[in-house]
Amino acid sequence: MSGLAPEFADHLRRDRRRSVHTIRAYEATANRLIHFLEGHWGGAVSRDSLGRVSAADLRAYLALRRGEGLGNASAARELSAVRSFLVFAGGAGAAPRVKGPRVKKGVPRPISPDEAVALAEDVEENAALPWIGARDWAVLMLLYGAGLRVGEATGLTGAILPLGPTLSVTGKRDKTRIVPLLPQVRDAIEAYLQTCPWPISRDAPLFRGAKGGPLSPAIVRRSVQAARIRLGLPERTTPHALRHSFATHLLGRGADLRALQELLGHASLSSTQIYTAVDAAHLLDVYRNAHPRA
Repeated sequence: MSGLAPEFADHLRRDRRRSVHTIRAYEATANRLIHFLEGHWGGAVSRDSLGRVSAADLRAYLALRRGEGLGNASAARELSAVRSFLVFAGGAGAAPRVKGPRVKKGVPRPISPDEAVALAEDVEENAALPWIGARDWAVLMLLYGAGLRVGEATGLTGAILPLGPTLSVTGKRDKTRIVPLLPQVRDAIEAYLQTCPWPISRDAPLFRGAKGGPLSPAIVRRSVQAARIRLGLPERTTPHALRHSFATHLLGRGADLRALQELLGHASLSSTQIYTAVDAAHLLDVYRNAHPRA
């Protein structure tokens, strides 16, 4: 039975093409559920017995996890992982219906264009070496100027060279999309390439760490956090906030929602529609600040 959680992880990796973080989290949930059921039922858990898990069993498991401090959003993710594991172990219909906690859908928190540029400039100016500053500027321009996720930007390889008017990006679940490459973004990447001390072959990472290995997204996040503190920007100022800002500012300038969905690489339009709430909130702020009777 101990091998079922790793088998589940292999299934997610091979058949579902889930991210490394999702696989790790779902495998941990599978192990937690098995351990809980062993104590709850007072015996070993088998694949057959997982097919008989009841709604009461799942509610007891969730109650335990909530008692350990799990919030609504985390509990909802935990339930989603449990359902996936039970379907994997017992087939369709193996996961009983359990109403998950209500989760208030968060609205992305963009930053202003001036803040985005100031952030990128500060990160560049405080880099340890000029080529690292050029690298960080190029990465942040890809996030704000092309709407890439930080993992997508750091995952680019020399295969994108020579640069053209568009860029092919591989996103979640290995889905590929084409995004326009603005002249300013292209110039930033080319300036980095001119100063980078490492050769960039077709299969090599485009963005390199200080010692020549692939640039870690964590390095980008730390640089942005340090710049945010120096500039006194709000805590929401993260690399992902630059992607949110890209989407929000395009929508505010009249971009079509379907086109924005393609640019962002969202599988569902509902994921893109959250930006309409952001734009509406911005308009409401403008109204409240400017209208004499607001």
